[in-house]
Amino acid sequence: MLRIDQLRLHPGQQETLLRARCAKLLRVAPADITACTVLRKAIDAREDLTLVYTVFVSVKNEAQVLRRCRDKRVSVYKQEVYFLPPPVTAPAVRPIVVGAGPAGLFAALVLARCGARPILLERGRPVEHRQVDVERFWSGGPLDPDSNVQFGEGGAGAFSDGKLNTGTKDLRHRFILETLVRCGAPDTILTDAKPHVGTDKLHIALQALRQELEAAGADIRFNARLEHIRIQDGAVSAVTVCQNGQTYDLPARHVVLALGHSARDTFEMLYQAGLAMEPKPFAMGVRIEHSQSAIDAAQYRSLAGHPALPPSTYKLSCHLPNGRSAFSFCVCPGGEVVAAASEEKRVVTNGMSEFARDGENINGGLLVSVTPEDFPSGDTLAGVQFQRELEDAAYRLGGGNYAAPAQRVEDFLKHRPSTGAGKVVPTYLPSVRWCDLHGCLPPFVCEALEEGLPMLGRKLRGFDAPDAVLTAVETRSSSPVRIVRESESYQSALRGLYPCGEGAGYAGGIMSAAADGLRVAEMILEELNHE
Repeated sequence: MLRIDQLRLHPGQQETLLRARCAKLLRVAPADITACTVLRKAIDAREDLTLVYTVFVSVKNEAQVLRRCRDKRVSVYKQEVYFLPPPVTAPAVRPIVVGAGPAGLFAALVLARCGARPILLERGRPVEHRQVDVERFWSGGPLDPDSNVQFGEGGAGAFSDGKLNTGTKDLRHRFILETLVRCGAPDTILTDAKPHVGTDKLHIALQALRQELEAAGADIRFNARLEHIRIQDGAVSAVTVCQNGQTYDLPARHVVLALGHSARDTFEMLYQAGLAMEPKPFAMGVRIEHSQSAIDAAQYRSLAGHPALPPSTYKLSCHLPNGRSAFSFCVCPGGEVVAAASEEKRVVTNGMSEFARDGENINGGLLVSVTPEDFPSGDTLAGVQFQRELEDAAYRLGGGNYAAPAQRVEDFLKHRPSTGAGKVVPTYLPSVRWCDLHGCLPPFVCEALEEGLPMLGRKLRGFDAPDAVLTAVETRSSSPVRIVRESESYQSALRGLYPCGEGAGYAGGIMSAAADGLRVAEMILEELNHE
């Protein structure tokens, strides 16, 4: 098979034209091409907006065609396939996976499919029950500290845009995507250059993935929080679990810590138990919200609104004179800003969109880099303390009841409180309170945003529009700590304990977290096979 890159179509042109384009490039008759399959589809929004395709083709007399064709866009296509590790005999002491986010789910999936019969512990609830709890909170009801945007089946990514793009290459990625499609995610994620599932489709896939795990022998326990780790001779020997108010011990020899970035009480327990941890940089700031039609016009120009084009997105960054950077994060086209608190009387924002991305607004994190030098102390968990202080301040400035403080960009730049919305109506629920965000953000974050907004506006027309809405505060972009592990074995200094995924400081998004979960499962299976 041959791979052909950089095939271009204009919006509205049918993909059936690709076969003829391939034939012309290869200098063969269209009938000589026996298969033509899209591998990747992207949008090039520069001067002449086009859809850019990578395809693989099967062609008669391939060797002869390849010798004759000198075009650099043509190469031999070698499909790399992820194979599961060799199966194991079910161990007497079952592996334990803590956390049912992407890392934990995919670690448990591979362990289960290879015969290890893992126990999966999740402090929150199944996704269908979790959705009810979250929507009740957004409607003004109470916050459930164990079932919210951060905690529950699917992890924090279950209430997001469901982005599946990543900056790294790994043959595990295709396995992850194919698993999600098999479980009900749209098959477009297999070819889109910037794939996304959307919250609605991801919830369907999570329920099907749960059924697949259970069918493969996994024991999934919801409302089950890790309370303590027991240690014997430098290795984990058992874990203490609190499930539905009842506490019990489980023997343990292999424990995957896929905690998620918001498991602050578990971080504290592990630190007190002596597990090696270190503070790490992360980013914080606000969500910025624009009209989707305005961003479409800036990106697509005269083709804005074309039915062949999806709602546009963006990825922006700038380096500031003081050495910091301001950048966009987790952009949600056609989405909404959501209340993402996991602790009482603290306000946290995040972004979410459904697969259709058909909302009026687009929002994204507008964040500033933060280093341990910015933390209030030199303690290992000082980053957690810093996050909590800002979330406390946002709760107070919002006036209580989880209303979020909000401000128009023009007012923020002029240091004056906003009194209401302009052209952009904020989507955050339960409500926003118009104010001056300088009252809850650290001075260095405010200064960076004030410098960065005009710079980013020069890169994307309208990004610093006067009526764009800033909603505070976003603090959960990534974990503020890293649980130290060895680079080869993936274990911590405490043998049998495998820190994993975004919460442990080794991933940044659904795909990279899931891939890290796979790698940890492979290590455990290798050890079980060796034993």
